[in-house]
Amino acid sequence: MTKTENIAAEPLEALASPLLNVGAPVDLEFLKTLADDAGTDLVTYDNVANRNGLPVRIPVLIDRKTGAAKSVKSLFEEWRTSPERKSGTATVNTLESFTALTNRHKTEHSAIFANTDWRSPSLTAVIDYHEKASAGYADNGRHRIHYPFPLTEEWEAWIGITGKPLDQAQFAEFIEDHRAELAAPHEEEVTHWEELLGGKLAAPNEMQMLSRGLKVNSEVKVSSAVTLSTGEGELTWEETHQTRNNAGAKIIVPSLFMIALPPFYQGEKTRLPVRLRYRVTPGGGAVKWIIIPYRPDIYVTEEVIRVMERAADETELPAFQGSPETAG
Repeated sequence: MTKTENIAAEPLEALASPLLNVGAPVDLEFLKTLADDAGTDLVTYDNVANRNGLPVRIPVLIDRKTGAAKSVKSLFEEWRTSPERKSGTATVNTLESFTALTNRHKTEHSAIFANTDWRSPSLTAVIDYHEKASAGYADNGRHRIHYPFPLTEEWEAWIGITGKPLDQAQFAEFIEDHRAELAAPHEEEVTHWEELLGGKLAAPNEMQMLSRGLKVNSEVKVSSAVTLSTGEGELTWEETHQTRNNAGAKIIVPSLFMIALPPFYQGEKTRLPVRLRYRVTPGGGAVKWIIIPYRPDIYVTEEVIRVMERAADETELPAFQGSPETAG
């Protein structure tokens, strides 16, 4: 070991200058000099076993009195001006940003994972993923890019109202507020959905007429509810004026209608059928309406897989359905 007798007399700045220059190679001889003066030995161990993730040589301080070993890593970490490696998760709001940022950081081992849960879908690119070969080196998996598929307000409104009983006024207002999402059924959709789900598939103008009719009769007593042979329902209201009864208007109620809206922000529109159900309260006092979009999970899952395949194509990375390992 090399020892400098007058090391204590040297200025502190001069002693620290090799450490402050973090871009320069580590001066092991200088560290040995400091160790000798402090009553310790700086020993370097070679990584002869070539263990994964370790440098070729590892410096360690040995206390001469106790023989205890101490790491010198903190000596360098104290003066670090940049992180040791890339880490953290960047969250983006569009698919375009996801692919652009992934392309900026990707390596040959990066991978994309798609969570196809329709209630919280997402794409995650793990930049520092493990090597492709089965016996390849493991990486840290700490640098990630996340796209949570932001849901549109329109989609959340329809899903949020699913299965909830609405009174006439609430139902009529909802249809009026969301008439922009009502879609005219295609001829093949009429045939397919009426055979699969039963009932009659209504056009947008029929749904609007229904909502207006419900507003007119919102305070009138229901006297009968009939299911027609076509699968439609027929409601009849009766308006009471003191001692005489006057027949109210009849309203035909379809059992199905179509909506078209994008599930995801800046995404493409999805078409799906919606079931319409109603229940007359005992005594015919009021009607409760129930809206049930048919299998929204199918449409979201299909869209997530389609977007996953697009992201894989644009980044030239492998893509998997599922979740990556927890970052170690």
